[in-house]
Amino acid sequence: MSSPAQPDDSGVYRLEAEPPQAPKLPNGHAVMKPDSEDLHYALGADLMMHAHNCVRTFGDFHLALSGGSTPMPFYMRLMVDPAFRSFPWKRTHLWIVDERCVPNDDERSNYKHISEYLLDHSDMPRDQAHPVRATDEKGPRRYERELEEALGWRERGHDRLDFVLLGVGSDGHTASLFPNSPALNETERLVVGNDGPEVTPPARVTMTYRLINASRFIAVLVTGKGKREIVERVRKAEDNWRDLPILGVKPQSGVLRWYLDEAACPEA
Repeated sequence: MSSPAQPDDSGVYRLEAEPPQAPKLPNGHAVMKPDSEDLHYALGADLMMHAHNCVRTFGDFHLALSGGSTPMPFYMRLMVDPAFRSFPWKRTHLWIVDERCVPNDDERSNYKHISEYLLDHSDMPRDQAHPVRATDEKGPRRYERELEEALGWRERGHDRLDFVLLGVGSDGHTASLFPNSPALNETERLVVGNDGPEVTPPARVTMTYRLINASRFIAVLVTGKGKREIVERVRKAEDNWRDLPILGVKPQSGVLRWYLDEAACPEA
């Protein structure tokens, strides 16, 4: 059924085009909005609802965030939009999905930019923000132990991350799980280093599939026409997860939800 007729600026009524449907993507449900403003609101609403539910159930909320340019406007939205003013930052633990092996005050550090948006402008206690000591050779092991200790008091089966926000690169990588890189093969560890010719320098520390896929809720944020080609590859799912690592994100007992703006969606 067509959309109701609406007048244009000249007062002439014209039929509006039907809004395009969100593409069907593997392993989860897709949410598509016309632009990033609407998309960020939808993602923020889901995040806040999930946070309050977890605080009510467990007393705290464990949130793992990705860096890069795509989510930064969303992090700013969380700080400035009155709709998100009740977010339970005091009960939130902030984790970093992946990090470059640089100091935490380096301009390339994901933690530096995420903390500038969220930690510096919310009432989250500083000791509940967990940076990766990525320049430390033992950093991945220490981060893994820190996660286990922070989550270990929960009942078995609930000792997992509550919400993980991922992105997807034009090559199909997510977190710092790059195509055909060593970290893809890890099945036991929660956090590992990842380096080699397949990894965009510098070397990285990343959460593994084991940790990500055990999470309660996984969100993948994809915006802009520059991501249209990779979304089409994901939609067709003709590649395997080694060539297209985002396909390896398969929740075990949680939810995967894709958040896309219209520009990122391939034409039908």
